[in-house]
Amino acid sequence: MSVPNRSTLLAALLLAGCANPQSADEFRQTTKADTREVNRPLREVAATLRSRAPECLSATVRRSVPGPSYQVVDVAYKPTIVVTDRRAELHLQMRYVRGVATTVGEPEGGYYVLVADVYAVDSRHSRAEMFASGAGYDPVIRAINGWVTGKDLGCPDMSKVR
Repeated sequence: MSVPNRSTLLAALLLAGCANPQSADEFRQTTKADTREVNRPLREVAATLRSRAPECLSATVRRSVPGPSYQVVDVAYKPTIVVTDRRAELHLQMRYVRGVATTVGEPEGGYYVLVADVYAVDSRHSRAEMFASGAGYDPVIRAINGWVTGKDLGCPDMSKVR
């Protein structure tokens, strides 16, 4: 059996010290929302999220972790779309698939890092609420805002997400 290096142990301990939301609802309660109204009906926004999220956000990214020893960590991102008559939700979760010996409190599917909710305001307008776990997700936030408005349907560079 191999012994994890110091950086791996530190990462595991840091994760153990965090209170990890176990659902999208818990994540919403622990994160500040950015809200905007858009000139698109909910059905159009939902269709865009259904097509773009799986294509653009399902990714595994390799990162090197700074510290006293060189470490490589692979992070897998998984989007989930939930659509009802009243709203569309996008949940983005991440999990470590390489380079972290132990994770503590990881919810099924991975840690929640972003939740976007879109509600119908009327037949032609929607309200989007975005909850994210920090500025490191700015590339994803910009992409989702583009999808919601319909003005930019490009994918974020997931290697820039931190």
